[in-house]
Amino acid sequence: MDLKEYVAIVQDWPKPGIKFKDITPLMSNGEAFKYATDQIVQYAKEKEIDIIVGPEARGFIIGCPVAYSLGVGFAPVRKEGKLPRETIKVEYGLEYGKDILTIHKDAINPGQRVLIVDDLLATGGTTEATVKLVEQLGGVVAGLAFIIELGYLNGREKLKGYDICTLMQY
Repeated sequence: MDLKEYVAIVQDWPKPGIKFKDITPLMSNGEAFKYATDQIVQYAKEKEIDIIVGPEARGFIIGCPVAYSLGVGFAPVRKEGKLPRETIKVEYGLEYGKDILTIHKDAINPGQRVLIVDDLLATGGTTEATVKLVEQLGGVVAGLAFIIELGYLNGREKLKGYDICTLMQY
């Protein structure tokens, strides 16, 4: 299946010059969404994953059905102040400024094999921060899985040494 058929390219959004890759058509098509999920599930099985971690919000949408299919847990990564119990945090750079991501302190057990799942690999900043959180808790990042990779933004450079699965590249 050619998943690019289910991606809408939105010109000049969220600002002029950007060609936004919208995966909501993929998510709204049951067959395409199942196919994409199944591809990530297969990758996860090969990596012998114990738990899925996904950053908000699309990481939840993509990661939860993968976790369900594997029969493993899911741990959310959220912006600071959004998780109700004790967390650890990491600050990371954005194009204009900084942000903070958090995870519950008990979300990952030492030695657990983790697959980080998100919709998009762009600059790699969010994923790099998520990797740091997982590793601070003693988790082993066994792989990174994305629906789309924007290769021209060189996100893989920040993630050298980690195994990466992407279903589509632009």
